[in-house]
Amino acid sequence: MVEDTEHRYALPVPLAAAAVLETVPGPVRQELHGRAADVLQRRQPVPWAELARHRRAGGRVRAWLRAVEEAARQAAAAGRHQEAITLLEGTLASPLVPRHARARLAPVLAGSAVVGLRSDQTVEVLTQIVQDEELPTAVRGEMRLDLGLLLCNQVGMSTRGWAELERSAGELREERPELAARAMSALAMPYWPGNSLEVHLAWMRDAEAASADSGDEVVETAVAANRAGLALSYGNPEGWELLRALPFDSPDPRCRRHVARGLCNAADSAVWLGFYDRARALLADGLELSARSGAPYTERTALGTRLLLEWATGRWEGLVERCEEFVRETDDMPVISADARTVLGLLHLARGGWGPAASWLSGKDAPLAEHAAAPLGATLAGALIRLSLARQDVAGAAAQARTAWGNVLAKGVFVWAAELAPWAVEALARDGDTAAARRVVDAFAEGLNGLRSPTADASLVWTRAALAESTGDLEQAVALYQEARAAFAALPRPYAQALAAEGAGRCGLEPTAAEDAHHDTHHDAPHDTHHDAAGDARRDRALTELAFAAQQFSDLGAAWDAARVRALSRAHQPEKDRRRPGRPSYRDQLSPREREVAELAGNGLTNREIATTLHLSPRTVEQHVARAMRKLGTATRQELGIADAEESSPGSGDTRS
Repeated sequence: MVEDTEHRYALPVPLAAAAVLETVPGPVRQELHGRAADVLQRRQPVPWAELARHRRAGGRVRAWLRAVEEAARQAAAAGRHQEAITLLEGTLASPLVPRHARARLAPVLAGSAVVGLRSDQTVEVLTQIVQDEELPTAVRGEMRLDLGLLLCNQVGMSTRGWAELERSAGELREERPELAARAMSALAMPYWPGNSLEVHLAWMRDAEAASADSGDEVVETAVAANRAGLALSYGNPEGWELLRALPFDSPDPRCRRHVARGLCNAADSAVWLGFYDRARALLADGLELSARSGAPYTERTALGTRLLLEWATGRWEGLVERCEEFVRETDDMPVISADARTVLGLLHLARGGWGPAASWLSGKDAPLAEHAAAPLGATLAGALIRLSLARQDVAGAAAQARTAWGNVLAKGVFVWAAELAPWAVEALARDGDTAAARRVVDAFAEGLNGLRSPTADASLVWTRAALAESTGDLEQAVALYQEARAAFAALPRPYAQALAAEGAGRCGLEPTAAEDAHHDTHHDAPHDTHHDAAGDARRDRALTELAFAAQQFSDLGAAWDAARVRALSRAHQPEKDRRRPGRPSYRDQLSPREREVAELAGNGLTNREIATTLHLSPRTVEQHVARAMRKLGTATRQELGIADAEESSPGSGDTRS
């Protein structure tokens, strides 16, 4: 032992303390821990967590549990929920904890767990506790409430979580109406599959009645936040007034956490509805209040919403990397990571990475599973339908469309169908079921009646355009696609805007019914310059639409879309604008066509898929791939995209446009 400047004795090597302690006989060691605890007990403020450690080691079980409870409550009050969770999980795992103490400590654990991050151990502890039939009904109902919230939110097991919440509402209704109101308001949130909007609205009415009976300000705030969230989720404009009425300046941190949750849920709804400026403001306020009030789970959900917002508004530069980092950080929390996984699937699809896209959209870790949130489920279904159509699997796409649209009809929240309806209509029409496609359009229009969602409104126009195109009404299709393009531009939603422009250009290049009739009637008549001029003007307008779409896709980095549109445009260029016979010499640099092929091959498309996209033969694609690999010095197709990007980067000496 050595004496320090404060005349205290300690071992010269701190690590030696543990070894020395092990040599001390058990009774002596317990006595030393007890003496240390007595010293800590007299300090102000009392270091409860450290005191609990010494009380347990000293064999003082009741004193240990009191110290644990006090330490956990203080940590939770200060917003340090993960600290409280870790302390309580370790305590409740001990066989020394008697039943009555478990019943007292478990609510403290549950209270922190529902606002903290995922912990499977907490779920296991609460599952064991609610199975104890000797617990008072109200205590068991409270534990079941928090277990249900954990299962639905942090763990992503919505079906089991919903069942626990329903049982909780029944167990708490008579003795604890304030907690029953919380369970009911959670059941009112419509994000999970399996129940209709009418069921959720009924639960909200019950929650409001129970909340009014309770007179509890915290519960009233929780229910009010969910009422605003429910209204906004399906596009009811009354939700904005309900949101503004929340107690933003409440001195109670528990109320502030519910307000933060309300803001972040409203931001998520604003993204799905298409109010992007409002979503940014809500995210800023919600993230700030979440951090200040100690709500890490809410904070993480808001960060996921921000990724969806960046996708929708075309802020794609670096978005793949941001999403991948977010997935790594939240890998064990499927509900939170679902937004990032969805965006990754959509980005890979747009770029032509169909293999990675399929993995993110429908792989084992994809959010389109049994428990996927309904708006993500509809969006992912739309992307998978589009992927099937791109792969020429029309029957598979139509089957997916029928299932996905059935889910929309069952849920009854049609604002979430904006990313699904156009692709569902195209798949059904191409499969020959025009009647079903028309029913989708009619149901979509009726479901949006009286609601406010700029994104869904624009998507409805796009959906009608797709139906008009499929039935051969090309003039109407062009007008509707142009209307959709303008609506998406106003949001702004640049990727959807480019898709609508592509539709307008594609339909504008096809001969109209009037032109076909004129040709059939006058095929032996002298040349009609009037009809030729009209056709040329319409083709020029269509090519202008395609040029805009190709540039927009290129600016976003949507390589597959850009290549597809450029190929369509090339096939319809006027004779005078086409390349003269003979191949220009690019020497060791890639030609424009080789560059397109190299990018798509590097993203994972097969030769046949590239051929379909670019209107080439598989043999021609094979030759382009071989030349690109030779010029770039790559050994595999996967290296093509990387090598091409490096050659095209600033400072590479590549001056081609």
